[in-house]
Amino acid sequence: MPDPLWTLVAPLVPRFTPRPQGGGSVPLDHRDVFAAVVFVLTSDCAWRHLPSSFGVSPATAHRRFAAWTRSGLWPRLRQALSENRDVGDDREWAAAVVDAAIVRGGAHFGSAGR
Repeated sequence: MPDPLWTLVAPLVPRFTPRPQGGGSVPLDHRDVFAAVVFVLTSDCAWRHLPSSFGVSPATAHRRFAAWTRSGLWPRLRQALSENRDVGDDREWAAAVVDAAIVRGGAHFGSAGR
């Protein structure tokens, strides 16, 4: 995840909220989870085949993708990309990620990603 792109994405990512029943593990770094989600979206990898090298479980990556899709992250990121020119050469790649997320999220979560 290039730094200029993460600088744009980070404020848009919804914050982790602890589970109401308590317990669980320490929240993972949003940047690591976002990188894992981007990998799945851009590689056509199935969630269950997410490489362990990301340090994020497939279930966590998918849960965050679902939560981010429901929260409207992808359309907000698309808007931020159109308004911010500081991502340089990563703009087209980032737009492709957003499009993949909207398509994949829309198929599973209704119109929330559109």
